[in-house]
Amino acid sequence: MGGPTEPPAGTPEGGAPGGGEDEYRSVVFDESFVQAARLQEFSARERLDDHTRAVRRRPGLHKMLSRQLVILVVLIAVAFGTAIYMGVRQPYQSPVARRPEPLRMTVIPLAPGGSVPGAKSVKSLYAHSPAAQFRVGAGGINLPAVHRTSHFSDSQVMAALITVKDYLVESSLDPEVLTGGSARSVRILLDPGQFSQFDRSFAHPAADGRHAATGWLVRFDPARTALADRRVRADGTLRLTETDRDTLEVTSDHTFVYALRPAAGASRAGGASGAVRADASLFTVRRELHFRFDRDDLRMHRAEVITSATQAGPLACAADTANHLRPLLAGERAKAGGPSAGTDPYATGDATALCGTLAASAQPSLSAS
Repeated sequence: MGGPTEPPAGTPEGGAPGGGEDEYRSVVFDESFVQAARLQEFSARERLDDHTRAVRRRPGLHKMLSRQLVILVVLIAVAFGTAIYMGVRQPYQSPVARRPEPLRMTVIPLAPGGSVPGAKSVKSLYAHSPAAQFRVGAGGINLPAVHRTSHFSDSQVMAALITVKDYLVESSLDPEVLTGGSARSVRILLDPGQFSQFDRSFAHPAADGRHAATGWLVRFDPARTALADRRVRADGTLRLTETDRDTLEVTSDHTFVYALRPAAGASRAGGASGAVRADASLFTVRRELHFRFDRDDLRMHRAEVITSATQAGPLACAADTANHLRPLLAGERAKAGGPSAGTDPYATGDATALCGTLAASAQPSLSAS
């Protein structure tokens, strides 16, 4: 007898155990195969009830895919609409690009009470002045300790402070700028939104609080003034604050002291009296500047200058300071009629309006000889 898995008569000659069924053992009719069949057999009840054919044709695959595609498109549209709706209702919108404000500027001449002290030795002038302990050049513009703010990193804070220092160096210490040369090195540090105002200030300078070249930088009339020493003395402070999540502001307050002498063939400045001597004299400029930075400014190494207040002397009150500063040099004095109150540019406090008198304590204390 055959085994339990063999037919009673044994395995047919030439056949394998299980007969011809072995040919189909590798074929698995899983669920996906059944679902993909184009023909579907009716059940026995359906054939009895409806007297239909034994099989029916299933919907084509392309129709099923089309239906799924429509559903997917609808779902994407709903998700996209929801995202737009939530974005409209989001209270924290991305900041809108803000147009830079025009620079508001004041330039206040400080007239001396007597003749301007002078000496052949620049070193002696500095040694007998309040600038005796000032550092030379950029060394006098010290950066404060750098700390991150609520919304700005240490590197962003440092970027703002370095940009301000660079602006002060280029606009207050560069000999080319000081002697009336190109101001391009100052311009490239500005937000492009202020280029138009800057360019107009040099093309058509005016004492209107908006378009004075000397509101942007320090420069002397090269026709009558020359540098007696290129090493300008400087001292002051920088202060940084975060005004909102997208804005940093820096306030600078520095006093710059220049050693000057008359240029070849120079004549007296307007509003001055007395003989022009060849001796050197000191000229003091106090600049208070307010800078603003957004994130683009920090990345591009540029600044928006909001306000500029300058006190400078010795100057005659009647001098035109919009385009150049025209200092009173050694031996010169301001004509009578200026203000009687003395203003010391080395002292902190509110800026004087229109014109002030340069305090005697701000001048070098040289002997009469």
